[in-house]
Amino acid sequence: MTATLMVQGTTSDAGKSTLVTALCRWLKRQGVSVVPFKPQNMALNSAVTADGGEIGRAQAVQAQAAGLAPHTDMNPVLLKPNSDTGAQVIIQGRAIGNMHAVAYHDYKQTARAAVLESHQRLSAQYPVVMVEGAGSPAEINLRAGDIANMGFAEAVDCPVILIADIDKGGVFAHLVGTLELLSASEQARVQGFVINRFRGDLSLLQPGLDWLEQRTGKPVLGVLPYLMDFHLEAEDAVATRQVTQAGPQLKVVVPVLPRISNHTDFDPLRLHPQVDLQFIGPGQAIPPADLIILPGSKSVRADLAFLREQGWAVVIDRHLRYGGKLLGICGGLQMLGTQIDDPHGLEGAPGSSAGLGLLDFATVLEPEKQLRNVQGRLCLEQAVVSGYEIHAGVSTGAGLNGAVQLDDGRPDGGMSADGQVLGTYLHGLFESSEACGALLRWAGLREVQTVDYHALRERDIERLADLVEAHLDTGKLRELCGL
Repeated sequence: MTATLMVQGTTSDAGKSTLVTALCRWLKRQGVSVVPFKPQNMALNSAVTADGGEIGRAQAVQAQAAGLAPHTDMNPVLLKPNSDTGAQVIIQGRAIGNMHAVAYHDYKQTARAAVLESHQRLSAQYPVVMVEGAGSPAEINLRAGDIANMGFAEAVDCPVILIADIDKGGVFAHLVGTLELLSASEQARVQGFVINRFRGDLSLLQPGLDWLEQRTGKPVLGVLPYLMDFHLEAEDAVATRQVTQAGPQLKVVVPVLPRISNHTDFDPLRLHPQVDLQFIGPGQAIPPADLIILPGSKSVRADLAFLREQGWAVVIDRHLRYGGKLLGICGGLQMLGTQIDDPHGLEGAPGSSAGLGLLDFATVLEPEKQLRNVQGRLCLEQAVVSGYEIHAGVSTGAGLNGAVQLDDGRPDGGMSADGQVLGTYLHGLFESSEACGALLRWAGLREVQTVDYHALRERDIERLADLVEAHLDTGKLRELCGL
């Protein structure tokens, strides 16, 4: 018999993704076959699955924790915002089109069917389904037709753990207030609380925990400590914490575009001790740097216009005149070309935009999205690289001379004749130690320290499972997982 357990949070970024990751690895350690699941996700960080679809990046990390290859059923509804009021809707890994928020609200019944179908398939294959909610279950305006939180829990009749972040402040108000705003049947589903990111002496918190249990009649399943030097790929918010140490530092700048996507590309650079990575936001000047990276974008033409409005295009030209390096990834690659055409209005009103003209090629946005996990070799040092493609654009032109030669025989991206500008469709290229080293040397770092990004991620997943063992009520968790 399959057990489904759901983790919901009092707020966004309360620690839902982290706790689900921790529980998946904790169960895997015990030989339990567990699968992660998120009914609905709103994020611009995504991953390509083994079955050739697209899911939220957090679910791909949770799959790693469970020892599984990512699959589209793990995140059947993915919403990728392309404006303040609209998003691309992806159902079971496939984009079905763009919808305004109001239109999607009406579409939820169809999305709900996909969610329940995916959950049913996973339930037939795995004894434990570990579910992550989205945002907060107490968002009153979103309760009708909810498929992300209690609406899903009620539909599949599963217990819920409620997690809150004490580092934000107001943790008791968050937990009690959330519970108060739930219906009686939903309140009954909440089997306990987890408090996340606690610093200090637990004995000073204990009176509050006793009050909380007395006030709500629900147990506190544990208090997770604040982890220093911890990294788990962000679901959406741009993470800026980085590791630094004395010695030569390569200065890298990433302009944060309004619809920046897959900024997890830069996590290996944030964690590299020889890289000083800066994210530059609206109204900020791009400082002197060795390397500027144009990131992926969900709305390439609008983000290119924003880049020009900020005066960043002028700074990029000056950067190149003084010998700096420029890298474009996915949408950033498309910006490097001569023109971007959107004849179908996939990312806004139909039309064309002039590119930066730094590489000789043009891009046409087509409805069929390209989704691939790929491997190949960089033109730099013939370094082995692996990554993934997620893009709607089809790029053609002489400037696409193969920055990467893919193992499937296709050339990807291009490099300028002077060697200063490089563009590729590959996300995740810095995750390969060999490719990361080659790119950092190209950008000007002479002696590059090798950092195994995958080992760092695996280390931190293991640390999370250790926290479950040390700080949570594992007996109650086993009971909730039907063990």
